[in-house]
Amino acid sequence: MAHVELIERPRGLVRRLAFRYSRREFGRIVEPTQAAAQHAGVLVAWGSMEMAAARGWKKLDVSLRDLVVQLTSSIIGCPWCVDYGYYENLQHGADPAKVRSVLAWRDSPLFDERERVALEYAETATGSPAEVPEDLAERLHRHFGEDEIVELAAWVALENFRSRFNAGLGLKSQGFSDSCEIPRVAQQIDLPHAG
Repeated sequence: MAHVELIERPRGLVRRLAFRYSRREFGRIVEPTQAAAQHAGVLVAWGSMEMAAARGWKKLDVSLRDLVVQLTSSIIGCPWCVDYGYYENLQHGADPAKVRSVLAWRDSPLFDERERVALEYAETATGSPAEVPEDLAERLHRHFGEDEIVELAAWVALENFRSRFNAGLGLKSQGFSDSCEIPRVAQQIDLPHAG
């Protein structure tokens, strides 16, 4: 159960626009929007950042970005973000086994060297304190340009914000990942559940 009341009927232009955007973007009003609607300033700031990221952060490959975001939310333990992240990864064509293995990236053969360095960065930058050692910075520079490294840092920071906001307010999964599995086939061959 959420720790704040989730707004059902938005009042005011800003909240109505945010709900309309949520419905268009997610196919429903999502709980993070309902929670943020309690504070118009937070709603505007968060919405502005999300729209700027969606439109202007295009240096990283989408599949790599999605894996980094999934790992970050998984480390923090945000049920809402992990659920939606799984769904988003699969919508962008990711291998479900790879997404489910993201926490085991060090040992899994599914990840290439470029992905491993980005995932190591995400793990390190999500830690506390967020101290990135020089050897990791050097390895990042072998695989990424300066603009890509800055964007990688921004995606990790944004997901830290999202995951900590959502988990801190007690927001849970809204079942996005449930729509990713093929129900009959998944049951017949005993695939692990999406979540």
